[in-house]
Amino acid sequence: MTDAALAVTQSAVEAFTEHYLESLGSTIEKRGERWEVTIPDNEDTELPAGNLSLLCGDGLEGDATGEPLHPESEFLQRILREASERRPTGKLSIETNQTEVEVPQWLQANDVEVTDARFTPYYDRTAVVVLYQLSIETVSEYQQEFLRAIAIDHRSEENLPELGDTFLRMTSMTTNTTSTASQSSLADADARSLLDAARNQLMEEVQTEIDEVHNEASRAADAEVEEYRQLQQQRIEELEEERSKLSSKIDKLSEAINGGDQDDRVEALKERKEIKAEYEEVASELSDLHEQRDQGFPQKQQEIRNRHALDVRVNPLTITEVEYERGEIDIELNEEGVTRTVTVGYGSGIGITDDVRCSSCNREFSAENPLKTIKDSLRCNRCTSSNN
Repeated sequence: MTDAALAVTQSAVEAFTEHYLESLGSTIEKRGERWEVTIPDNEDTELPAGNLSLLCGDGLEGDATGEPLHPESEFLQRILREASERRPTGKLSIETNQTEVEVPQWLQANDVEVTDARFTPYYDRTAVVVLYQLSIETVSEYQQEFLRAIAIDHRSEENLPELGDTFLRMTSMTTNTTSTASQSSLADADARSLLDAARNQLMEEVQTEIDEVHNEASRAADAEVEEYRQLQQQRIEELEEERSKLSSKIDKLSEAINGGDQDDRVEALKERKEIKAEYEEVASELSDLHEQRDQGFPQKQQEIRNRHALDVRVNPLTITEVEYERGEIDIELNEEGVTRTVTVGYGSGIGITDDVRCSSCNREFSAENPLKTIKDSLRCNRCTSSNN
């Protein structure tokens, strides 16, 4: 998963809680690990109006009073349930002076020095960031939970994963960055359309994780089915042995009936009748087991696989309209006295939006194929290595 996927850790819990409480109009005063929260009288929440003390993490003194806030806390589960029903909206502006200019990774693994990077914004764009609670689990044992941000451009519905990363950083309690927040101006129809697009994008991105969990669950189910099959095979062998013994007893009793006196015959007839009834019961169970085995124990298989079935739950918690700037970035490079300026498309909170390619082989620069030299022209690591 990308950086826009956070396991439900303490920092993610605090980032979401802060964002959600502020969406209700609450004020938060942070005093270390203690948050003093004032909740207004708001019909959109069942949280009681008034003052509330939240105790972040589990490192506080035992005699501290307040509502615990951590991944397993009842307060978090309460606001997660409420957020999934309410889906509060908000607005965030990412301005040039709020984010550092991001130098791409393909410029960070070589001898070429970045001497300056200047961003020139040309126009504003709007995106929507949906914060999802994603739960992947099986009924029996496995569970993973994430808070994941999906950013979608309002106009093109283009996925903007870097903007999702930026959103989480800017709304985290660990950052000193400030932002301008207000109510979203998105129309309901636009919000629904973008919400659908974001959910589809989320499901595409987590499909690998879903497949991995599904494969793990399938292997566990296969192992349990095989264990059950072996136990039933053992039972079949026991019943076959018991049936054989009962058949021998019936044969001996039949001989006694044919050769004994009247009293012995009566007693043997009575015993043979009882053993025949027992034989038929064993034979019936054995026949049923043979039939189930030949069919692969379908009922038991279904029961086992239902227990290992995958349950994927996706709940949108918050919808934030994000305004960001697009323009160009001028990156000044220096290599042993040789200087060049590279100009590429750029977005605040997004990073470089254009592909930059090697002038020799036309391969795209990336973290795996970084820029190697600017002498003569921009040339990549693969191209330069192959020529040496």
